[in-house]
Amino acid sequence: MSSHPLNLAVRFLLELCALFVLGLWGWRLRDDSWRIVSAVGLPIVAAALWGTFAVPGDPSRSGSAPVPVPGAVRLVLELGFFASATLALYHLRFTRLATLFACAIALHYVLSYDRIRWLLSR
Repeated sequence: MSSHPLNLAVRFLLELCALFVLGLWGWRLRDDSWRIVSAVGLPIVAAALWGTFAVPGDPSRSGSAPVPVPGAVRLVLELGFFASATLALYHLRFTRLATLFACAIALHYVLSYDRIRWLLSR
């Protein structure tokens, strides 16, 4: 499996955007003193899940897997992560941005067909 550096850079930018959106959603979700906790906590939990559960030997990551999982589980985790950020954008009433973000994610995964095939074979 080969991962083009440009595709990896796009995925990294999508990850950063998703974390930002989850933080923004957490901020706007509450109007009390807990809004900082949700604005910081949601992205931290999402990033922790993203970084912890991995497929051993995944070359698009460092290859290490703190908690090894099958490829299908990793793929579901990734899609859930990006879907939650997309839904957060819809909830925030950024519907065009949510649609654009969803299309960018879909295009990324279409261009990553070799990685998806690799994940599903693990």
